[in-house]
Amino acid sequence: MATSIQMHVINIRATVRSALKQLNSLSETNSRTLFVVNDSNKLVGAITDGDIRRGFLNDLNLTDTLENCMSKDFKFLLDSEDKFEKIKTFRQMDIGMVPILDADGSILEIADLSKLTNILPITALIMAGGRGERLRPLTLNTPKPMLRIDNKPILQHNIERLKKFGIKNILISVNYLSEKIIEYFGDGNAFDVSIRYVKEEVPLGTLGALALIPDIEHEHILVINSDILTDIDYQSFFECYLAHQSNMCVASIPYHVQVPYAVLEVAGQRIVSFVEKPNFNYYSNGGMYILHKPLKDGIPVNQHFNTTDLMDNLIRNGGVLTHYPHLGYWLDIGQHSDYLKAQEDIKRIHL
Repeated sequence: MATSIQMHVINIRATVRSALKQLNSLSETNSRTLFVVNDSNKLVGAITDGDIRRGFLNDLNLTDTLENCMSKDFKFLLDSEDKFEKIKTFRQMDIGMVPILDADGSILEIADLSKLTNILPITALIMAGGRGERLRPLTLNTPKPMLRIDNKPILQHNIERLKKFGIKNILISVNYLSEKIIEYFGDGNAFDVSIRYVKEEVPLGTLGALALIPDIEHEHILVINSDILTDIDYQSFFECYLAHQSNMCVASIPYHVQVPYAVLEVAGQRIVSFVEKPNFNYYSNGGMYILHKPLKDGIPVNQHFNTTDLMDNLIRNGGVLTHYPHLGYWLDIGQHSDYLKAQEDIKRIHL
């Protein structure tokens, strides 16, 4: 999660005393790192209270400048690079704060890895155009994604979950009462993300809106339904997608069925075998998908097209369609009983 730059940046000509005061003003111990810049705002070092303590052992004075005690061996990320694997390495090294630099070496933002799981190279498309007819009368004047759970719209819970995994480039497909969604979220700046809207003039199914988007930043696209409440690990989902070289990966929800009777296997009138009260495990579609951007070219423009249509096409044409079993919390808020359940569940789940 991005952290305020001003709190963590200090000029190289500042004194050790000034650095100590600034470090002390940071409320969380694991964020007590300052990044040292020169007069051109280029990052030249990093400093912690540990660096200063070691400096005192070597006769450092409170009036000395930071050049005498800062570390020049600091970790950073370039805004232009894929950050996914590097952040995994930084986590293994127990690094908590990482600056993200532009091509000139100036700090664009600071990632706090105590709050941010990773920065996934993904653009997200949230499908939020449905009418929510099964939830009427709640949805007569409110679009379903804007129904509140714990005083936040369902859609906001989804956006905040994406942000924890560094997914900040977000597209929202809207149709029914779209102005209420756009008015609340705007361009996403208030939520520390970037939001663009895709307006469906007519309902285009669960994936048809993707064909309306001319430019998508990343090679990987996450498509999610806006009425889902979940604690899914998007990094693990993405790693599964990559590991199997998938064209598309579907988040699946394990579904357990227990038959309370003996089940017979028959051939005509003859019983071949039977199983007493068997258990069956299935995987259902969880309404979350990662797909490779070139698949977008196969989606017809301004035609009704579902994610299941794309799945059928991949199976028929020998594409790599995989699934990621999500074993955590998941709820599809499709009817009143689901909405009431979400109001209770939110008290005990961690999103």
